[in-house]
Amino acid sequence: MNVLGIDLVLSLGGLAAGLMVGLTGMGGAALVTPMLVLLFGVSPAAAVSSDVVASAFMKPVGAWVHIKARTVHWGLVGWLSAGSIPGVILGTVIFARVLGTDEASETIRTWIGYVLLLALAAMVAKVWVGRRASGIRADRRPKGLDMPVKPLPTLILGLGVGLLVGMTSVGSGSLIVTTLLLLYPLLRPSILVGTDLTQAVPMLIAGAIAHAGFGEISIAVVASLLLGQIPGVWIGARMSSRYDGQALRYLLMAILAATALKLLGVSTLIAGMIAIAGVLIVSVLYLRERTHAKTQDPARQLVG
Repeated sequence: MNVLGIDLVLSLGGLAAGLMVGLTGMGGAALVTPMLVLLFGVSPAAAVSSDVVASAFMKPVGAWVHIKARTVHWGLVGWLSAGSIPGVILGTVIFARVLGTDEASETIRTWIGYVLLLALAAMVAKVWVGRRASGIRADRRPKGLDMPVKPLPTLILGLGVGLLVGMTSVGSGSLIVTTLLLLYPLLRPSILVGTDLTQAVPMLIAGAIAHAGFGEISIAVVASLLLGQIPGVWIGARMSSRYDGQALRYLLMAILAATALKLLGVSTLIAGMIAIAGVLIVSVLYLRERTHAKTQDPARQLVG
């Protein structure tokens, strides 16, 4: 349904993506860009450019909530930005060169599919790393804003992610969060999310300016997304201190697997079956974890 050029159905999709970003620090472009291509028929080039611009307006909302809560590691933000800003500009230049070819749509669509698979692998790795970090934290205190920075690997991480964002708009959340957890396993989750949201802001602003010059931005798509994404990320960021977003991360993995395969040419039937199987598996795992948590709760045991 369109009102004054605004697609309200697309805005609802933006709302869901904004909630995901605010709660987990990941999943924004990984959901939005494929959604634009597969569900709304937007060309891959316009989907990438429009999502980068929309994210440049959306991410500061979530970042501001974390800045006020003092859950941002500014040292990490600085080193990540030193790599991601030139990275996203370089990625946009590569993107622009591909736009001039006859196979531009298919090439960009394939890029998005492969980067989604990379994001999925990063999310699976994050689950493993997170559980390993929990064991470490049992013996050592989690670190916050006093966590020392590893400049070179943090700079390289920013450069790599910036490059991918410039080319596909995907990666500013999922890849950053996982790799930061690998580099800094003792970093508190709230600071991990806050730092990720904040470091994305200068990168996406640089990317939005670059895509405005070289890309294919749809103002109607950007406006429709922002109508949902801005309140979504604000609500999600405020909820993140009370909910860890674990079930949403599992659900996102299932969606990404099916979406990536669809973009890479797998039939709708097979992609749909993978999505349904993934959701069922996620539901079973989540219920199992909830049941285990309840049985381990001393208060509940005493009541019983």
